[in-house]
Amino acid sequence: MKPNRNESDHQQQRAEEALFKAMAVLQSTKEVRIFLKDLCTPAELQALVDRWQVVEYLQKELPYRKIHDLTGVSVTTIGRVARCLADGAGGYRAAIDIISH
Repeated sequence: MKPNRNESDHQQQRAEEALFKAMAVLQSTKEVRIFLKDLCTPAELQALVDRWQVVEYLQKELPYRKIHDLTGVSVTTIGRVARCLADGAGGYRAAIDIISH
């Protein structure tokens, strides 16, 4: 994460928490879509979409090279997503579990 040179760690944590709270109150796909379209540049949003698409293919146990061929996502990014799925904070897994039910 890019540090804001003018903020303390505490201020940065508060800003991060405020963002997470804003996202948590959104109640529909449409609300999340318009929030992220305002929040992110088109390239940032595409990177998020790419990573989530990679999660789907990793769940199907496709090889990295096949995922790259299907999505155009770099093998490095695919590996990073795979590591997060296996050993990350659990965010991908939590979303998968919620969507699956």
